Parts: sequence; C-alpha cells; structure tokens
Amino acid sequence: MQFRTFTITMPTTFRGVNRREGMVVRGEVGWAEFSPFLDYSAVECVPWYQAALDSANRPWPDRVRDRVPVNITVPAVDPDHAARIVLGSTCRTAKVKVAEGGQCLADDIARVEAVRDALPLGGHLRIDANGGWEVGEAVKAIRKLDKAARGLEYVEQPCATAKELAEVRKKVEVPIAADESIRRSGDPFRVRDLEAADIAVLKVQPLGGIHACYRIAEQIDMPVVVSSAVETSIGLAAGIALAAALPDLPFACGLATTSLLAGDVVTEPLHPVDGCLPVIRPELDERAFARVAAPEDIDERWQLRLEAVREELEE
Repeated sequence: MQFRTFTITMPTTFRGVNRREGMVVRGEVGWAEFSPFLDYSAVECVPWYQAALDSANRPWPDRVRDRVPVNITVPAVDPDHAARIVLGSTCRTAKVKVAEGGQCLADDIARVEAVRDALPLGGHLRIDANGGWEVGEAVKAIRKLDKAARGLEYVEQPCATAKELAEVRKKVEVPIAADESIRRSGDPFRVRDLEAADIAVLKVQPLGGIHACYRIAEQIDMPVVVSSAVETSIGLAAGIALAAALPDLPFACGLATTSLLAGDVVTEPLHPVDGCLPVIRPELDERAFARVAAPEDIDERWQLRLEAVREELEE
C-alpha cells in the first residue's frame, strides 16, 4: 500500500492552523486517509493509522440512512464573516468556535449573536471551546453565550479534562458534549463513568476507525455526534459512513468541513446540500491530487512519521 502525501491551505486559520497535511492510501476496498495533526506523537498517531487501514481494507458497516444531517462550522472569525459563512451554507445547525487564544468573551458573544441572526428560523446553535476554559470561566461564559444564542443546543469540550467537564455539567443547564476527553484520553468511557457529558463526539481517525467508533457508540450510553478531524473528502466519507450506520442520530453531525480547505483530492468535494451530506465512497482524482501533492521535503517528513507509527505497532 502506497501512502501519498498532500498539503492543502486553509483560507481561514482554524485552531491556529492554516495548512492541512496528511496522506491518502488505496486499499482492498477503497481509498482512506491518514492525517494526524502535526503536534501528535507517534504513539498518538497509531489509532489514526489503524483507522486508515480499517477504512481501506474493510467494508463499511451497513447504513440505515442515505444522507446525514450536518452542521456548518464557524471558525473564530469576526461577526460579519461568521454570518456570511452561515448564510452561504444550507445547514440549519451551526457550531461556533469560541475561547480562541487572543480573543475575549465579548468577541465570542458578538460572533454567536451574528450566527444566531443568520440561522434560519428554528435552527440550532452549538459552541465548541476546545478545552479553552477553566471551570469557573466556563460556567460564566456558557451562561452568557446561552443568553446570546437564545438557547444553545450544547457546548462542546468547555474544559480540558473529563473531571472538569463533570464539574461544569453540575453548574449549568446547557448540555455538555465531550470531544477531546474521549478521543485523547486513552479511555473513551471515562466521561461516561464520571457523568461528565450528555453527548459523545466521535471522530473516526483518532478513535481507530469506523468499526472501533461504532463499538464505542454502542457502549457509551449517551447520544452520539460524529465529527470530522478537518479531513479531505476521502477522510470525511468515513465519518459520514459511521453516522449513516448508527441506529440513532438525534443531532446534526460535524462533518461539513471541506469548506475549511482550499483544495481537495477528489473531483467533487463533499459539500452539504439541504443541510445533508450523501453517503458515498469517493475516488481519488489524479488531477485534483496533483494540485495539492506535497513537495519532496514534506513528503519525506510524512514518510518518516509513517515509519515511526509502524515501529510503535511492532513493539
């Protein structure tokens, strides 16, 4: 199996990143993606590699729906830009990034108010702090942002640890969703055991693949939202396939993220239509890939990274 490296610019800085790098590979049943973030160690990259092998070589679970409802993701941009993002989508749900470094709560409130006004009547608004608050800070911010939104659907990962999430959950009325506390904890069920969250956010690559995620969804005893790790359409399709296979899908999923990338490796990137994404397995397009193929130095770095992950598996 030959892993091929891509590098794609991001028009808007997202979580401090303005370029997405990774690899794609063709297996026995289709294309898959390996794109752990650049600050991840070889040990942390192991489940991402296992996810790529799983998706490339095993058929996806049987689906129970042909389309998956999704939210539009709004980065930590100014209010006017945030409103344009929402108005330019077909989604009825928006997830707004908050607690960005260098910004303040007033910035978050202005962004949330702009998104609230841009959403269609009856739309849903959720926020994601990526663990950026301390407990007291989170409680204060959630209450104010809930008021600004006129009712938040939920707040995702307000603090860094599962223990902190449990503390916040006792003090606010807004439901708490766990993301990093599941995918980076080593124990995806700790949030359940600590009663730290109302909703589980599952991401295919960090959790070892579609089949591993499906097993977690069966056992975690809370509603699931499938989300992306800002992948190309090839990686994104695996998340869509997981969401399509789950018996219950009460919330829109965080999978409408190809708009965060200035390029892709397929002819027609997966963009939502009427707020939904289709369940398909995309094929890599050589002309599209040529436009985002990594130069030699970046490819060498990723090949070394891949080798380090394989060595971890052999130990």
